[in-house]
Amino acid sequence: NSGPCKWPHGGNGKVSRVIRIGTRKSQLARIQTDSVAEKLKKLYPDVLLEIVAMSTTGDKILDTALSKIGEKSLFTKELENALERNEVDLVVHSLKDLPTVLPLGFTIGAVLERECPFDAVVLHLKNTGKCLDTLPEKSIIGTSSLRRAAQLKKRFPHLEFKDIRGNLNTRLKKLDEKEDFSAIILAAAGLTRMGWENRISQVLNPDDCMYAVGQGALAVEVRVRDKDILEMVSVLHHPDTVLRCIAERAFLRHLEGGCSVPVAVHTEVKDSQLYLTGAVYSLDGSDSLKETMQTSILPGNQVEEGVDEGAQRVGVTASNVPRASQDAAEKLGVDLAQLLLSKGAKEILTVARQLNDAR
Repeated sequence: NSGPCKWPHGGNGKVSRVIRIGTRKSQLARIQTDSVAEKLKKLYPDVLLEIVAMSTTGDKILDTALSKIGEKSLFTKELENALERNEVDLVVHSLKDLPTVLPLGFTIGAVLERECPFDAVVLHLKNTGKCLDTLPEKSIIGTSSLRRAAQLKKRFPHLEFKDIRGNLNTRLKKLDEKEDFSAIILAAAGLTRMGWENRISQVLNPDDCMYAVGQGALAVEVRVRDKDILEMVSVLHHPDTVLRCIAERAFLRHLEGGCSVPVAVHTEVKDSQLYLTGAVYSLDGSDSLKETMQTSILPGNQVEEGVDEGAQRVGVTASNVPRASQDAAEKLGVDLAQLLLSKGAKEILTVARQLNDAR
């Protein structure tokens, strides 16, 4: 029941609310949404959950490189429209698809525990047993990510890189059924969620390829004004992941990067310290800047009561994570971006953007 009455009565006289969850139609999006729905179902057995699937522009335009079309909001716009029109109450995204500045009225109400954030190599079956190092000279690697291509060109100069588009299923099909690609690069988390770990022949470590901001984490987007829904999903927050992703998003936002520029990160929480490594690259990876900074995220012993109205940090609302820790994480991202900008990051990114636009 998703009519105007939001609080239908169950047969036993208990009020049970219908919560509608919006998702993209792709198989991975459905799997990710179902996993969040299951967690909510366990926590709130009385809530009725309804999943609403829709196609997005990003799913429809399959023949153009991602970095050439309307950017980050590609996969999120239609879902946000549905959220705005009250057709759904929450939307599940891959956090790396969400821009660092969200449209007014929306916020990320939950960042779930991050899965492996690294990129993975999936080989054409004829190359079984090889890795990027041992692939023959001029082998063609498929990736539509400027970030991946920039880092890997530099690290593996004997390989060539070509755009490959489509959702996970489409890309694997293109790899397996044609001879165009020797291997493709995909996020390990997506492959794992699809149950395709057996196709991962190599997980790239940070020395080979640092990951995208927010990669491997799922995010739940809600309306800012829906305090009850915000509170309901906030229990899904994973504090370390929240702090790592706030730092990463603050870094990217301060650099003004999107998916049309090669920006990469690596974060770690160890002994109450948050470590952030961030880098920017020219398109061919020949020019790059990379630095690491750290901050203490040891909170005071009090979690502040009540939702602080202006509590969004780079789009994330996490009232159950200590504010002081969130502030420290955000400052870390901004400080690291400042450091790279002071060393010439702006010039590298501007050239990368212009070259990419001209492609």
